[in-house]
Amino acid sequence: MKFWCMRTYPHVLTYGFIILFVGLSCQSQSDYTKDIRNEERHSLHENEPSLTEKEKRWKDGFTYVTKVIDGDTFWVDNGRQTFKVRFIGIDAPETRNSRWKEKGHYAKEAKEYVRFKTEHQWVRLEFDVQSVDRYKRQLAYIYLEDNTFLNATLVEQGYAVVDTYPPNVKYAELFTNLQKQARKKKRGLWGELSE
Repeated sequence: MKFWCMRTYPHVLTYGFIILFVGLSCQSQSDYTKDIRNEERHSLHENEPSLTEKEKRWKDGFTYVTKVIDGDTFWVDNGRQTFKVRFIGIDAPETRNSRWKEKGHYAKEAKEYVRFKTEHQWVRLEFDVQSVDRYKRQLAYIYLEDNTFLNATLVEQGYAVVDTYPPNVKYAELFTNLQKQARKKKRGLWGELSE
């Protein structure tokens, strides 16, 4: 019976594989925002603020970083949603190989720096013209509570390189100048690249 179906209806098997592939592809791109109002929370950090506190701080312009992915991407929680944020205007080395990029030099150091500065802490997000990318990640400039401009600091210290895409070019000139200085002084990944 099974062999008869495969010989008689080979297109059913082909369509089944296509649907499975498309479904898996969509699943991998769909987890960039998550509504948390009515969900039980799983692994809260030891001193993580309440949802009420997160909502209050969100109204004041701040959000809470829950997990750092790499040197230019992290998850935040505003009390109503968790969502992924991609830093505008910069590109940190990849921490692992992907379909589009290979693991880069100085990736671990960049991730650890961003983790130290942001994970389980408050940050302020500044948006530009385009606020969401094709992967549905929020695009933002990141400021620490002490008003340190993290995107600029990452370029200045050699944890990231300039990677600007119109229309989000508000700080492109600043980033370019900081990169020239970092490269000249062989800071961070520029030291690694010159060896």
